[in-house]
Amino acid sequence: MSLDWTIYLSFLGSGLILCQPREQRDRIRWIALAFGAAGLALALGAWWSYNAAVPELEQAVKNAKDPIAAAFRIVCDVPWIPSVKANYFLAYDGINLPLVVLNGFICVTGILFSWNIEHRTKEFFAFFPLIGGVYGVFLAMDLFLLFVFYEIAIIPKYFIIAIWGSTRKEYGAMKLVLYSFVGSAAALVGIIALYVKAGGPAGAAGFNLLALKDAAFTPEFQTWCFPLVFVGFAVLAGMWPFHTWAPTGHVAAPTAASMLLAGVVMKLGAYGCLRAGIMLMPAGAKAWAGVIAVIAVINIIYGAMVALVQKDFKFVIGYSSVSHMGFVLLGLVTLNTIGLSGAMLQMFSHGIIAGLLFAVVGRMVYDRTHTRVLAELQGMRLYDIMPFAAVTFVLAGAASMGVPGFSGFVAELQVLVGTWRAFPWLAVACGFGILVTFAYTLQTILRAFYGERRTADEHHLREMPPISVPEKVAAVILISLTIIVGVYPNCLLNMINLSVNPLVSLLAK
Repeated sequence: MSLDWTIYLSFLGSGLILCQPREQRDRIRWIALAFGAAGLALALGAWWSYNAAVPELEQAVKNAKDPIAAAFRIVCDVPWIPSVKANYFLAYDGINLPLVVLNGFICVTGILFSWNIEHRTKEFFAFFPLIGGVYGVFLAMDLFLLFVFYEIAIIPKYFIIAIWGSTRKEYGAMKLVLYSFVGSAAALVGIIALYVKAGGPAGAAGFNLLALKDAAFTPEFQTWCFPLVFVGFAVLAGMWPFHTWAPTGHVAAPTAASMLLAGVVMKLGAYGCLRAGIMLMPAGAKAWAGVIAVIAVINIIYGAMVALVQKDFKFVIGYSSVSHMGFVLLGLVTLNTIGLSGAMLQMFSHGIIAGLLFAVVGRMVYDRTHTRVLAELQGMRLYDIMPFAAVTFVLAGAASMGVPGFSGFVAELQVLVGTWRAFPWLAVACGFGILVTFAYTLQTILRAFYGERRTADEHHLREMPPISVPEKVAAVILISLTIIVGVYPNCLLNMINLSVNPLVSLLAK
């Protein structure tokens, strides 16, 4: 099977689950896990093959007339809507392949963390793979096809949050969807402008991303079109001041949906910024880089400071995600190799770390204590009752803070070095955001797990169900990933740099 089957398996798994009797909950769970694991296996197989081929691909890229295209492996390219020159064109390179792998891991671990869901189990596991179908966004190299997959990924989010969520779930679901659609509308205007400016159906490029990058759009056109596309996609990446959907949506969502929203869906926006914005309009990227860099630093500092004063455990992680996505946006607009590769590594790293943090807060803590209020958790001293959850959160928190040995350290270091080269004064400002990150993370660990026992209901605490085997397996997988990438980042950076280097050369022209 080729990598396009990651898309088909998501929808096939959902369809097969819908055919199962409602009372067969165990069978439904295993079907969801089997299809999720199959998608992950395909993604890992493609990663292994591509990573092994990096040395020969480097030579091919070096000698190619089109270095960006030379780094791609085409999965399929067939006519789809000939009247507008839209093709079903799927391909992968060192930029989108790590994100495909990330999606596979978050899908599998999200299913494991949702193993004990009893409320409308069939519907939940039917909707969940559809969000996992964001494989299509990462693989699509036709701009119209990318937008279609992007929109398809939005609808299941609404139902999963509105049905299985908590804490103003209908409000959180609707806010997320409305913000997503507003951003999509802005991006669509820019996409249509790019298509028409490149010649429309009469032009040679059509919606082909690899052809559109050679369309030589005028600097004047790029200056007004770039912010439409970039900001339109960046809304889903949690860009300030359009970020408010993110903490609200994360808090309202059930655990698995929070993992996907923070771990993968926010990366869809950042990926769109890179592929449809920076790659197609380099002059526009240069013109707006300084403005976006300032906004990204606001993301980092504002998100961290708001997280510092939160009283709700899950809101801390929600605003933390906004802050960490600021590093992604900042790395993208450095427009240099180390900054861009750092942004891509941060997408993968934050996806793993945020998924793990939301799993601990939502599944391990909230589902057992029925509270997310830090003052109440502080009186329970949860380390005594659920040490596995406490240790897992400490490790995830260390990765989030950027402690050496975890993926967050390597990713943020690269972004900071790239920022120093492009905007030295903003790199200094980022340091303040990192200090606040340490403060809210350490404070939250202390309050949530290591407080002084004050509750009198000892029986209730001791009767809490233990952390289940599926939850432990999923947590170990995510912890292992952030450590592996932290210790040996070249397992991803080699392929990322292979594709980033030609892009930086294009930006330098």
